Amino acid sequence: MAFPRLIFQLLFVIVLAFGLCNAQDLKLGYYGKTCPGAEAIVKKTTSHYISRAPTLAAPLLRMHFHDCFVRGCDGSILLNSTKNNQAERDAIPNQSLRGFQVIDAAKSELEHKCPGVVSCADILALVARDAVSMIKGPYWKVPLGRRDGRVSIMLEGLTNLPAPFANITSLKAQFASLGLNAKDLVVLSGGHTIGNAHCFAFTNRMYNFTGKGDTDPTMDPNYIARLKSKCTSVNDVTTIVEMDPGSFKTFDGSYYTYVAKRRGLLQSDAALLDDKETKAYVKLQALSHGSTFFKDFAESMEKMGKIGVLTGKAGEIRKRCGFVN
Repeated sequence: MAFPRLIFQLLFVIVLAFGLCNAQDLKLGYYGKTCPGAEAIVKKTTSHYISRAPTLAAPLLRMHFHDCFVRGCDGSILLNSTKNNQAERDAIPNQSLRGFQVIDAAKSELEHKCPGVVSCADILALVARDAVSMIKGPYWKVPLGRRDGRVSIMLEGLTNLPAPFANITSLKAQFASLGLNAKDLVVLSGGHTIGNAHCFAFTNRMYNFTGKGDTDPTMDPNYIARLKSKCTSVNDVTTIVEMDPGSFKTFDGSYYTYVAKRRGLLQSDAALLDDKETKAYVKLQALSHGSTFFKDFAESMEKMGKIGVLTGKAGEIRKRCGFVN
């Protein structure tokens, strides 16, 4: 498996190089003439859902992240599996995603007003930004003009997303392959300030870290005891736990306070303390109560939203986000 995966990653780096050029084709107000009010329609639709279910902000942000990390920000995460193909959204890391109805509702409104103009990839990028902003999180610019990809492969969704068990070396390498640096890694990890995680993503740290029934020595023992009261066995596949205890509905810098105290929920959170640069950022935000986190998050999200985009005549504009035309 390692060799084919390496080949795919090398090919994606080549594609990414073209994608970075394509990113220059993205523009603020891209639909100003072809679909006036498109961004307002997306914002209104997003508000309709977030005002009723604020916890949707976290999975919508995660959906955008997962989309961009596989084949670039091309809306491939939105495609349904077919009789002949298992799509990304059915990969294990994506099975807990929610909020597809928000994208579909915005697309339906836009198709009614401007048929065949606004891409699903652009809608997802806008919805993620608007949802986070609506729960008093940061606001970032979203240049538009992405087109929709026609390919979505479940295996890529499994192998190309950062794993909750990843160490700092693999995390930095994975981000670097997409044009993101160590600062982007530690900043975007701060998105874990909202949302939940299933127990199976971290129970090995509490019950069987090295295969000997032991706990992760880098994790605060008091936090382990608290988590064990919620996730009662290593085989718990249904229980969910707050990523940022007591603050999981609020977008703030408290995530870094928990990581600094060795209370990062996932191994990939704890790994941020294993690198000089990422550890320094964690400590800075923990001590300053997230003083630059919002500004930094906005900058990294703008950067992430340009990964491997399709523009011009590449891809298509889907009529329905779950299906290729």
